[in-house]
Amino acid sequence: MEKSENLNPCFPEVWAGLECTVNRVGDEYLDQMQLNGHALREEDIALFGSIGVKKMRYPLLWELTAPNGPATADWTWGDRRMQLLQEHNITPILGLVHHGSGPMHTNLADPSFPEGVAEYARAVAERYPWVEYFTPVNEPLTTARFSGLYGHWYPHGRDGKTFGLTLLHQCKATVLAMRAIREVIPHAKLVQTEDLGKTYSTPLLAYQAKLDNDRRWTSLDLLTGTLTPEHSMWQYFVNNGIPEEDLQWFRDNPCPPDIIGINHYPTSERYLDENLAGFPEWTHGGNGIHEYADVEALRVKTEDPAGFYSGHKVLLREAWERYGLPISVTEVHICGAREEQVQWFKHVWDSCTNLKKEGVNVVGVAAWSLLGTFDWVNLVTRADGYYEPGVFDVRGPVPRPTALAKMLTKLAKGEEYNHPLFHLPGWWQRPDRYFYPFTDEAKHAELFLNREENRFGRGTKSVWRLNWNPIYETETIPDGDGLTEKEVLHLEDTTRPILITGATGTLGSAFARLCGDRHIPYRLVGRKQLNIADPFSIERAMNYYNPWAVINAAGYVKIDEAEEDCEACHLVNAHGAMLLAATCQKRGVQYLTFSSDLVFDGLKQEPYLESDAVNPLNVYGKSKAQAEKYVQDMNPEALIVRTSSFFGPWDEFNFLTLMINQLAKGNTFLAPEDIIISPTYVPDLVNACLDLLVDEESGIWHLTNEGELSWADLARKAAEITGLDPNLVQGFSANEWQGHQAPRPRYSALSSERGQILPQLEDALMRYANRMKWANRITVSA
Repeated sequence: MEKSENLNPCFPEVWAGLECTVNRVGDEYLDQMQLNGHALREEDIALFGSIGVKKMRYPLLWELTAPNGPATADWTWGDRRMQLLQEHNITPILGLVHHGSGPMHTNLADPSFPEGVAEYARAVAERYPWVEYFTPVNEPLTTARFSGLYGHWYPHGRDGKTFGLTLLHQCKATVLAMRAIREVIPHAKLVQTEDLGKTYSTPLLAYQAKLDNDRRWTSLDLLTGTLTPEHSMWQYFVNNGIPEEDLQWFRDNPCPPDIIGINHYPTSERYLDENLAGFPEWTHGGNGIHEYADVEALRVKTEDPAGFYSGHKVLLREAWERYGLPISVTEVHICGAREEQVQWFKHVWDSCTNLKKEGVNVVGVAAWSLLGTFDWVNLVTRADGYYEPGVFDVRGPVPRPTALAKMLTKLAKGEEYNHPLFHLPGWWQRPDRYFYPFTDEAKHAELFLNREENRFGRGTKSVWRLNWNPIYETETIPDGDGLTEKEVLHLEDTTRPILITGATGTLGSAFARLCGDRHIPYRLVGRKQLNIADPFSIERAMNYYNPWAVINAAGYVKIDEAEEDCEACHLVNAHGAMLLAATCQKRGVQYLTFSSDLVFDGLKQEPYLESDAVNPLNVYGKSKAQAEKYVQDMNPEALIVRTSSFFGPWDEFNFLTLMINQLAKGNTFLAPEDIIISPTYVPDLVNACLDLLVDEESGIWHLTNEGELSWADLARKAAEITGLDPNLVQGFSANEWQGHQAPRPRYSALSSERGQILPQLEDALMRYANRMKWANRITVSA
């Protein structure tokens, strides 16, 4: 296999990884590669090779390949993919157990687990003797916490002994596996991954923070043979029933990593506080001695602007000073908006580059995960289907490269990837990151609702500690890496904005609101500042605002009046959209404009796709269809979003808000029973559009919440979710619709052949109901 060389030794290598967890909860397994499709899609490896990564953490998992032992192993899947990795010049770091507990017949607390992993590891080495890098067991400490201490995963232990057994068995499996591998491949290297999150606390809970911080090194201390009887965790294990000879075994059989792989998330660092009133109830826990809240450290406001947060740069240096071994950041991922994902990777990359220049041997930075992740927001304890995109987005027929793919491709070539948003500070650096302690419940609810709708800051692996024996000692808290509010504002003021038209409309104001929440600089303009039908007004505004993108949320929206005002409708919707498209094309500015489900005639009777022929029934639909043609002709790089039937929390006059207001008063509400639509939750639509802009997507996209139903059924479903009486919704035939002269399709549901990237309708309705509840408009039922 040809080795790829680092183009610039002053920088780390660009690595990547594939989320491949096969964890067990009860008797149910959650297999990430089944969910992301890679299990059946070998062509993904060509995509991975196209972005130029040097090394890739790649799964060849025990429980999938040889669940009944190597003698009956099925190597078909692995043989083909290992061949493709070689063909695409990707150096694999083979993972053998990834947050798993092995085949059905074993588990992490089983003393035969280490020998089983070692037997499989030998078979892998014999099958692929050209492989150099191995991770026999991923994140043994994290897995032991989730499986042996918190009870999330099988075998669901909640005590110190089960935690000790699950950790020691994984570490012993690593030692025995590397011993077996090196008997076949003498030069084989161990890349040992672990999450090195840190704990901070109030003075009262310093003993708990000390124990947590001693614990975070345990797997690496075991492997390096440095966990001695003087180590606090040695005594912890002994107190919880682990024989001393089991601990001594690691001192006698050290297996130090060749590369320490550090996985660090925004939620990795924790803060403990016994003042429970300052934190929501779901953060409350305890250790049997004290009750306390356990929250993300970077969410806690202190007098020090840095807060209780070290950041990965401090943790990397601590690992380097403790072990003196080469280091890689083997998982770089954040759950959030697209620009935040890129900002997080760039933040880690820049920190690692600076550390390398300072003499810390940082050899690589791995984007995680290439195909995104499923349900890590609930610690993969249940299959909710919550997807976080990664380097590629798998919600379409083929994985779609995101902005992260573009960044990695540039970095792998030793080049910079520039974008107006990517030099801005991420939420983990801004003053608005603080949630705690809170005293204003309404404000706190608003923060969390914003976080839910924007998918911000949820991170992964956010867990609570339970039942730890205390050891008393103080902990020194290093400085963090936050930015002051003044610095943030200065950075944003120097960034080219998004220019948003339609200041008085629902969509334009929603874009402004969510750009503000996402800290994307924007300028919201009305007709006086920018008349989209006037080329001179467009040029003047473009010169003045100098945007990097234009979002055309303006338009003629009076569907029935358009039948009598055809010229005005086409002037704004078609001609204006075309003028903006041409100007953006000429200036190299990204352009997003909106179309409608009303470009279709409703005869298909199954959801319309982007490639379906348009055949509008009314003037408004014809203006939108004409706009699509004009825009694509003038600006092939433009993004055109067809959508449908808005509802949202900020518009007093949308269909659902009007319905709720009527039902809350005990009044009946009339809605068409025979017009089928795809309702669209405005915050979901806006956030998806912004992500697609950052990804530099183009062409026609259908964006609606997944689902189709009539207007009347939408009203009934929303009534049920909000605790109102659905029987008060009265359906009627569209033929009886008074005051509507424009013909409308009876069926205009939309789906997408490019990717269904908005959540399901029921999920959107629930979040809408929560918004309405906190606005004191309704009482949501349990």
